[in-house]
Amino acid sequence: MLPSSPRNATSTQHAPWFIVPADDKNNARLIISRIILDMLKQLRMSCPEGGKSRRKELKSIRKQ
Repeated sequence: MLPSSPRNATSTQHAPWFIVPADDKNNARLIISRIILDMLKQLRMSCPEGGKSRRKELKSIRKQ
């Protein structure tokens, strides 16, 4: 494990470090999956809204 000072100096809110136990692969994978899901939820992504003209354009592209 890294000493606390380099870890604290390089872990930021934008790019945090996570300590995950390596001796239990199943739990490590669960922990990592939860971290990824939580980070994706923080992105607050959404699908763009499409108007009538955009839907019409997409339908014409599908026909081609």
